[in-house]
Amino acid sequence: MAVRKAVIPAAGLGTRFLPATKSQPKEMLPVVDRPGIQYVVEEAVRAGLDDILVVTSRGKVTLEDHFDRSLELEHHLEKAGKTELLEQVRHIATMANFHYVRQKEPLGFGHAVLMGRPHVGDQPFVVMVGDEIVPEPKDDEPALVARMMDIYETHNASVIAVQQVAREVIPAYGIIDPEDVADGSVKLRGMVEKPAIEDAPSNLASRGRYLFTPGIFDAIEKTSAGVGGEIQLTDAITSLAEQEGVYAYVHEGPILDVGKKLDYLKATVELALRREDLAEPFRSWLLQRVRSLGVER
Repeated sequence: MAVRKAVIPAAGLGTRFLPATKSQPKEMLPVVDRPGIQYVVEEAVRAGLDDILVVTSRGKVTLEDHFDRSLELEHHLEKAGKTELLEQVRHIATMANFHYVRQKEPLGFGHAVLMGRPHVGDQPFVVMVGDEIVPEPKDDEPALVARMMDIYETHNASVIAVQQVAREVIPAYGIIDPEDVADGSVKLRGMVEKPAIEDAPSNLASRGRYLFTPGIFDAIEKTSAGVGGEIQLTDAITSLAEQEGVYAYVHEGPILDVGKKLDYLKATVELALRREDLAEPFRSWLLQRVRSLGVER
């Protein structure tokens, strides 16, 4: 069955970016010149996912407005002859079919995914975390979601994206317990959420892209809530691996984290350097700035 639906959890409070997120969703913080969530939507559309459900919460109305028409703005741009900007603004509202559902309590990532069940039904779907941006691939870079779809078609099973991470950051991620390699993918025994370094079954960390069969919903519903009443998606993935089998795709292209301040700054630099209109002048400024700091620093 072709995969056409995406679920984007965007209900978090964004406390790492306070006070900026006191009155605006963290997903709407600009990365260069567009909100972070727009990069995620654009990635979904590149992969052929044109039916997008965003899981929101109270105070996220501006997120919904961003993907809607803005007739007053469009009229102003048209009257001013700003044709290129007008096309960009109109494209945002028409590049996919958008749907929204509210997560009324912060009950965890697993619960946010479960909120998509009425919309997804019995179809496979992709979960895309808004805190991680996958840039449009260059010629020598793999297309992440497209590769996950290939693995899904081969094994008719759920697929999660993973990357190798440094040993010292293992406790910050969900880590997979790999079983074997098949057709360029890794079969899972299960997953461990933020293990201690010495307890980690591997250094392969989940990186915010999941392609699930609808079986994940039953697995989530059977998962017991943990600390704070939150339902961990990693526990449900382990259960699904035992029932249906789950595979991992080890992605070697860039995945940019915008969920923490330092990583947000790094992502902004990386995306700016990928822009034809910004790369050269920005690179020149960066080199001058680094030289001004002195090579020993």
